[in-house]
Amino acid sequence: MSQQRLSHAYSWKLGDTGPAVAEIRFKLTLLGLLPEPPATRPGRHIPSAEALFDPGVDAAVRHFQQQRGLTADGIVGPETYRHLNEARWRLGDRVLNYLPSSMQVGDDVAQLQQRLLDMGFTPGRVDGIYGPATAQAVGEFQRNMGLYPDCTLGPTTFVVLERLSRTVVGGAPHVMRETEMLRHSGPALSGKVVVIDPGHGGADPGLQANGATEAEIVWDVTGRLEGRLTALGVRTYLTRTADTAPDEAERIRFANRTGADLMISLHLEGHPNPSVGGVASYYYGDDSRGRWSHTGKQFAGLAQRELVVRCGLGDLRSHARTWTMLRGTTMPCVRLELGYLTHPRDAVRLNSTELRAQAVEAIAVAVQRLYLPPEDDSPTGVLRLPLAHA
Repeated sequence: MSQQRLSHAYSWKLGDTGPAVAEIRFKLTLLGLLPEPPATRPGRHIPSAEALFDPGVDAAVRHFQQQRGLTADGIVGPETYRHLNEARWRLGDRVLNYLPSSMQVGDDVAQLQQRLLDMGFTPGRVDGIYGPATAQAVGEFQRNMGLYPDCTLGPTTFVVLERLSRTVVGGAPHVMRETEMLRHSGPALSGKVVVIDPGHGGADPGLQANGATEAEIVWDVTGRLEGRLTALGVRTYLTRTADTAPDEAERIRFANRTGADLMISLHLEGHPNPSVGGVASYYYGDDSRGRWSHTGKQFAGLAQRELVVRCGLGDLRSHARTWTMLRGTTMPCVRLELGYLTHPRDAVRLNSTELRAQAVEAIAVAVQRLYLPPEDDSPTGVLRLPLAHA
């Protein structure tokens, strides 16, 4: 594939030109975010202006990213490009079926999942991925409608789906299901499975500032957190070793094979303005379209509050994002940004064993609070966990 094509590590931004930029402009035009270009005669070359990543394209990209729960930086990298591709699909545009080696993704899949949820079926969370849970839900719908249950949304099934009056369940069905699952799992941490994902690693040090390195700090915190959770009876898995740096897809595949209850991804942040500092947490969600992981949102909020109170760092709050790792894991996944290495005070504290121990305890407490029923839960910063699993 040509290097001009948007794939893998390539990204495009304000001032860039070329065929890939023309493709970006075309996709934004299809989505109604850019005006239609002047009509061109057959055989005429695309005007150079149409292949320029100009301020209009930059503004359209940022608007699109804002809509989709992405970082609104105006840069079209793999994440934004994937969303541009997915946004063009509408339910009924194509046949949808389950292919384990190459699962279909797109807004049409998300629309189907939401439709099935509203009718009382269980396609999993609304993530736009036609996985096994969605296929099974389509099969159940087909059986209920007297259709052959091939788990494929073809023309016949689509017509029946469109004709059927949708029964809207009171409240948000996925919230009720996830709440019930948490309740049934019980408050004990013994037997729970957690994947810890220390960011970067190996030849990828991550952020480096104020004499500190992101990969080294999150690896140390990961080791401490693994030990703390294990002492509480939790079975833990790590997505990397000290000297490896698997890519995001590898980390997601590994996590999904574990059958874990929860995934915690640990990172640090940086900013050109050294006064920016604090803790932030991210969970899968797209607020503009009413899609989110209820358990992920709940844990992100719990961890955020515990980290702020116990570590004394600034509160940058919890945010919904549609990032690949948050979306691609079969279990709720939360990314925790434990501070800003570019912030002098954050950096000093992150280099201290005291702060790291406080952060580990905050995260462990948040894991326990996630499974406690409301009547047994404690206020933020109050709950104390035993030193070892009884």
